[in-house]
Amino acid sequence: MTHPRLATIARALALSLGLAWSLAPAAGAASPAELPSAELARAAIEQDPAVVQALRALEASRHGAAMLEAGPHEWAVGATAQRRRIDGGTNSNEWSMQIERPIRIAGKAGLDRHLGQTGQDLARAQLAAARVEAARTLLDGWIDWLAARQARESLDEQVRATEENLRAVMLRQKAGDASRLELNVAQGDVAQARQQAATAATAEAKALAALKIRYPALPAQPQPLPDPAALEGDEAQWRARVLEAHPLLKAADQGLRKAELTADRVRADRTPDPTVGVFTSSEASRTERVVGISLSIPLGGNYREQASREALKQVEVARAALDRQRRELELLVSGQVQDAVGSVERWRLAEQAAATARETARLTQKAYAAGEADVQALLLVRRQALEATTTAQAARAEALRARYRLQVDAGLLWPVAD
Repeated sequence: MTHPRLATIARALALSLGLAWSLAPAAGAASPAELPSAELARAAIEQDPAVVQALRALEASRHGAAMLEAGPHEWAVGATAQRRRIDGGTNSNEWSMQIERPIRIAGKAGLDRHLGQTGQDLARAQLAAARVEAARTLLDGWIDWLAARQARESLDEQVRATEENLRAVMLRQKAGDASRLELNVAQGDVAQARQQAATAATAEAKALAALKIRYPALPAQPQPLPDPAALEGDEAQWRARVLEAHPLLKAADQGLRKAELTADRVRADRTPDPTVGVFTSSEASRTERVVGISLSIPLGGNYREQASREALKQVEVARAALDRQRRELELLVSGQVQDAVGSVERWRLAEQAAATARETARLTQKAYAAGEADVQALLLVRRQALEATTTAQAARAEALRARYRLQVDAGLLWPVAD
């Protein structure tokens, strides 16, 4: 027999696992039909100038890591030649040669290797962050274009409706059922609808041109915007997912790691590196040959001490930057979840209002055809229906945008490559 409390816990655990599974990225999951495919989106994202810049920075960090591993010290070769004059004796031509090199001590070579690797990890995180930002930019541009296209199509339909209404008014005027004023009003309505359609066509062209300029290889394949769906999961789950996946937090964490290693390196540098060398010389008319070793050690002073203190403060700066980035992401996710949830409800209300306005316009059109309504009333309800439809379309686009933005930040839509 199952204990009731255990059954309740099991159901809660199953629900949590189900929601967590719904937020987990599925391997090879397809992008929504109205958006570019994952393959096309990734190719477009890689063309973004900010991504290219971050990729070049990653390549530079590899050379920087190799430079740190090799170390800053190099061999130095020196030579001297001199002529010794001896009173009452023969002059002596003499020379000397030496080769020397500083040596890293106190674990500095290992710290430099770790610094180089951390620099590469930081550059990788910054590249991933640039890709996420490019994905958001691509998403916004694509949604803007589809929304502009949808608005233009609605206004084209409005133009056709006003033209049909104008023809009906002209027929009624010929039959003596409509006045010249009604004809003028209908003609003005056609002109206004055409002007609005032209404005919408310009907005669509601008949105498409912006996509083509920023992503020249991305094919423009328009699809209708679907009905927004309710957001799965709650704010806490989305926050955990974004904080786990977002590269900005990883970059801040790597920045802290780099600052800590830099502080360790500067602290180790308070023990100066000795310079070791060998030398040989010829003196006293080549009757004396000298071979020896040399050792020199810098005497550390206030500069090294202040550099160490400055590096420790930079660790505190990096730690504060990590905390700030975490809070900013938490605020971002909270706002995005609220937008994703609230925008769906706003779209539903706007769609209901638009459906009511369209039905009112249809009934008024029948009343006008039966001579039970004048043209001014017909045009008024048509404008109201157009405004309601435009509002519903904008709400649809914003609801989809809010949902997909959250998915991009969570790594569920167009996940960036490592």
